[in-house]
Amino acid sequence: MDKKELIKRYKETVQPMGIFQIRNVKNGRIFVDSAKNLQGKINREKFLLKNNMHSNKEMQKDFCETGEEFFSFEILDYLKPKEVSGFDYSKELNLLKEMWTEKLQPYGERGYNKRK
Repeated sequence: MDKKELIKRYKETVQPMGIFQIRNVKNGRIFVDSAKNLQGKINREKFLLKNNMHSNKEMQKDFCETGEEFFSFEILDYLKPKEVSGFDYSKELNLLKEMWTEKLQPYGERGYNKRK
C-alpha cells in the first residue's frame, strides 16, 4: 500500500468516541465532556492545561496550583460506531454527555462544568 492509501484508510477509520472526565484527585472536582476522538481530545485537554491555555479558568487555576500529578483523565463511556459511513454522532454524544452530567452533577463544589 502506498502512503496516500494508508492516510485515506486512517481518515476513514472511526476513532473511539464517548465520554471522559478530568478528575482533580486532591479536591474531588471533575470535568465531564464528550469527544468523537477520545484519545485526541484527552491529549488536547492535557496540552491546554500544561500550557496554561484551558478555557475553563477554574480548572486551569487548580491545575496550576496543585500540579499535574493531582489530575487524572478517565474514559467513562464509549459510543459504539454505526455501520453507516459518514454518520454524524454529535446528537448521540450530546445525549450521552447529558446522561453522565445528570448522573455525576459536576457543578459548583463537585465539578468544573457550567450549567446550561
